[in-house]
Amino acid sequence: MTKTVNLPLRVHEDLVKVSEELSLMAKKPISLSMAVDLLMEIYRAYLNNPCALDAFSQQLRSLNIMPPEEFDKYWDEPAKTKKIKQTTKNKKG
Repeated sequence: MTKTVNLPLRVHEDLVKVSEELSLMAKKPISLSMAVDLLMEIYRAYLNNPCALDAFSQQLRSLNIMPPEEFDKYWDEPAKTKKIKQTTKNKKG
């Protein structure tokens, strides 16, 4: 059974690029869902290494992660609005 997932535009565009890159490497078509599955397998394989798992966990804890609603809103904003926010932040700092 398939399920629909809503992705922010930037994430979807990245997924399309990854799918295209994987298709070139495999020399056969890789769909978006296949790309997600492969990325999950790579993620699991990487985290099977205890050192990698520890380092990754520490990185996640130290990140200032947005709440899911804010993330979705931020990545779906038009590029112009993002540019204004970045310019404003740069002037304050």
